[in-house]
Amino acid sequence: MEDKSSRCNKSTVDFKVKEEELEYQSGFGNHFSSEAIPESLPQGQNSPLICPLGLYAEQISGSAFTAPRKTNQRSWLYRIKPSVTHEPFKPRVPSNRKLVSEFDQSNSSATPTQLRWRPVDSPDSPTDFIDGLYTICGAGSSFLRHGYAIHMYTANKSMENCAFCNADGDFLVVPQEGRLWITTECGKLQVSPGEIIVLPQGFRFDVNLPDGPSRGYVAEVFGTHFQLPDLGPIGANGLAASRDFLVPTAWYNQDPRPGYTIVQKFGGELFTAIQDFSPFNVVAWHGNYVPYKYDLSKFCPFNTVLVDHGDPSINTGRYLRERRFPRKFKRSNCIVFYHPFFPN
Repeated sequence: MEDKSSRCNKSTVDFKVKEEELEYQSGFGNHFSSEAIPESLPQGQNSPLICPLGLYAEQISGSAFTAPRKTNQRSWLYRIKPSVTHEPFKPRVPSNRKLVSEFDQSNSSATPTQLRWRPVDSPDSPTDFIDGLYTICGAGSSFLRHGYAIHMYTANKSMENCAFCNADGDFLVVPQEGRLWITTECGKLQVSPGEIIVLPQGFRFDVNLPDGPSRGYVAEVFGTHFQLPDLGPIGANGLAASRDFLVPTAWYNQDPRPGYTIVQKFGGELFTAIQDFSPFNVVAWHGNYVPYKYDLSKFCPFNTVLVDHGDPSINTGRYLRERRFPRKFKRSNCIVFYHPFFPN
């Protein structure tokens, strides 16, 4: 009889998965599950004393443990080697001083003038996604867990032997030029111009550039997550449909990776830690806290009017609800990201 605990070692995985070989799960806010090797996902419990194939169980949380069930977000990852087996984090040298996570009068200024930003030229020197990020505006504080930041990125080099982890908030990435080939702990996704991807806080990922130089935009949110707006009088259908959101399927790499670098963004600063394996060693996972992508061409807008014209909020694709509870008072704000469409 085959020893199931040896399957991981016998398995061979092609690191360069082709685009047509990518598989996705669909839905928004679902409880997903995926396994790269059959029977590697525990049944009936989340963290058995001995996991199938000798894997290690880890939970990544997107909310407080005691959050209401409808807003509770978490996923269980089953990996070949624990994610904590790395050297201590140290401040990254050189850092990226163009990244900002704290917005006040000491480091930013406000103007009533309308502003627009021109596309940025591709850098002359080799620059990956991490070094190509820079902040253009924002509000709030990553330390205080409220607010947001808007970044742009420009890169001409894939991330090599390193992964990025944002401990400050969620990234919503909008490529404007050049596809992005993104590997996460839940699997691989390809994101093209006209699509967006959300990379939740705490997930490690790397960004490769199959088309060469790439640029785009990044919305970063602190202390909350993107949601789908209620449809109200629109009815049961319209705007962004839940089934059009795509989530990756499990994929793993177990090759030795000496000198592999984890770059972590924490409190607006960058830190690095060295380990000898890829963080993308998750053989199976399940949960509702996951990275996902969305094709904006599938958005179904509503704008039939008799007089005047509707407000931009009719094109809301995702929104943020920020809740704060000072003493007995509760305040709720919405930040709306919308995308108008003008078909030919």
